[in-house]
Amino acid sequence: MKIVVFAEQRDGKFKKPALEAVTAARHLGAEVVALVIGSGVKEIAPVLGEYGASKVLVVEDARLARYSTTAYAKAIADVASKELPSAVFIPATSMGKDCAPRVAVKLNAGLAADCTALRLAASPMESSDVIATRPVYAGKALTDVRLTSSQKVFTLRPNVFTASSGKGTVASVEIFAVAFDDSDFACAVTEVTHASGKLDVAEADIIVTGGRGLKGPENFKMIEDLAAAVGGAVGASRAVVDAGWRPHEDQVGQTGKTVSPSLYVAVAVSGAIQHLAGMSSSKYIVAINKDKDAPIFSVADYGIVADAFEIVPALTREVKKLLGT
Repeated sequence: MKIVVFAEQRDGKFKKPALEAVTAARHLGAEVVALVIGSGVKEIAPVLGEYGASKVLVVEDARLARYSTTAYAKAIADVASKELPSAVFIPATSMGKDCAPRVAVKLNAGLAADCTALRLAASPMESSDVIATRPVYAGKALTDVRLTSSQKVFTLRPNVFTASSGKGTVASVEIFAVAFDDSDFACAVTEVTHASGKLDVAEADIIVTGGRGLKGPENFKMIEDLAAAVGGAVGASRAVVDAGWRPHEDQVGQTGKTVSPSLYVAVAVSGAIQHLAGMSSSKYIVAINKDKDAPIFSVADYGIVADAFEIVPALTREVKKLLGT
């Protein structure tokens, strides 16, 4: 069995979900062909061998320095058409979610999105079939999916699969030529703004999220303080983002980012179904809300029914004391 993995990189560094996807393919016992797309990215490609890639294909073009939906999808589909893998793995990042459906259409392939577990079919007759587990009904249930198309596309939820180096070998690196034309770059990112030192909630291992119960943007300072104390990222509910208190990149939920951190702290978040869909797969969930009937408590491992304005500053002080910071 062969699996092509799109290894997303930004500014010459692989995204954590890319390493997770390569590792996941390795754990299935597949021959792993990793694909790196960008400009000047050949030198970082060999590191993927440590995570399980036996071969790395590099698609380079100066115009690929910034993401283009059409161009990236074309590159992934061209590689899959040449390599003829059983499956294509794409991290379910913002880029992956945008690109994967286009790749699936180009390959006439089935698509299983936002997968949280993968295994091989138990039947010897179907040993090369990947069975994917993915959430349905806004995270209230899980379903196993087996795609029947000759080629298959899977997107893997970040922070669910552990990235681990296991082979310790340098993968062979080859340049893969793609015949791009100007129309492939008709739609492209024109500017990227980075928040200095800010963790991406989609990749963070600890997230502290604030909701509308904080009453105003000025009160997010205590969320930021708690997040800094535990080394986590700051998240926000949709109501908070819609109100303009926090940027959309912080939004957790069905219309924001889907997260799976080790620890998720929800502060003054009621727990609307759209929000639960984006964070219910977190390993441990702590809810702080003065409404004992708030839906967030239905998914919480630990719940504190109290005023967040009293609890959060006290919790931050205790965390700092415990960690000696």
